[in-house]
Amino acid sequence: MKRWKSLLVGCTLVAASAGISLADNGDTLKSVMDKGYIQVGVNGDLFGFGKADQKGEWQGLDVDTARAVAVAVFGDLKDRIRWVPLTAKTRFTALQSKEIDLLTRNATMTLGRDTSLGLDFAQVNYYDGQGFMVPKALGVKSAKELAGATVCVLPGTTTEQNAADFFRSNKMEWKTVTIESTAELAQAFYAGRCDVITSDASQLAGLRASAPKPGDYTILPEIISKEPLAPVVRHGDNQWKDIVNYAVFAMINAEELGITSQNVDEMLKSENPAIQRFLGVSPGNGAALGLDEKFAYNIVKQVGNYGEVFERNVGVNTPLGIERGLNALWTNGGLMYSPPFK
Repeated sequence: MKRWKSLLVGCTLVAASAGISLADNGDTLKSVMDKGYIQVGVNGDLFGFGKADQKGEWQGLDVDTARAVAVAVFGDLKDRIRWVPLTAKTRFTALQSKEIDLLTRNATMTLGRDTSLGLDFAQVNYYDGQGFMVPKALGVKSAKELAGATVCVLPGTTTEQNAADFFRSNKMEWKTVTIESTAELAQAFYAGRCDVITSDASQLAGLRASAPKPGDYTILPEIISKEPLAPVVRHGDNQWKDIVNYAVFAMINAEELGITSQNVDEMLKSENPAIQRFLGVSPGNGAALGLDEKFAYNIVKQVGNYGEVFERNVGVNTPLGIERGLNALWTNGGLMYSPPFK
């Protein structure tokens, strides 16, 4: 027993000396309200999900997810977010150490991460899967033709482990080029330092769209993993997790109810009890979360429903050209499903 107590104390001291909190004390909402803004960790260089445009305005599906949380908390977007670009290696540590209040950086929910990092994954905002992209000039049509290939991959990610499993299970040799920055890794791929780059299929679409010559590259048909991407919060702060969860659910539920940023004001007059509760005409939902009763109305009005957010950032009419697929509503054969707002 003494030995185990010593080990526990030792682990606690190590975590403390590293400046890492393995659980939150439940004051995130108060902290962000006192500051007047939310510090959000984002990718920073991933087109369609988290990237600043030429005017310095942040754009992307993960960016809009964070905006939905900010609107839920503050009711507006007037300088309410401080964006913190993070690498795959630093993203979780930044949240553990309270450098950020929320992580919306295409992070895959896994059992290991959910149980060992002192963090909690909220509702999935994008269902993805890992793929491979190659130059068309390589003449490769299938990932099973990649024996002996040199592969560009982000280190310390589920991507790296999935690729290793894929090559091993198919009895193929491979070599890796690992660089922590997504942008630098992509540049290495474009420069021919590797034959193939592997990542989430959505990320590959973004990298291809921002390539010097997008038409020179093709994404192979194989999807080798499940990658449920979700916002992340610190473990132990149930109220903050609920707020983040229901900010995402609000966008999904709005699409289910047919409420858009364009018709939401008219929908305030609806006699449908579900719509009245959702938009805060009938009170209760906001108070349950410690928010204004119009939090869902504000999200839809200022950010949009999930379908609007998807199509604006990554949909078929964007350079990424991604079909809804698994990210369609459950009524359309997808996985996007919201619990009732009541």
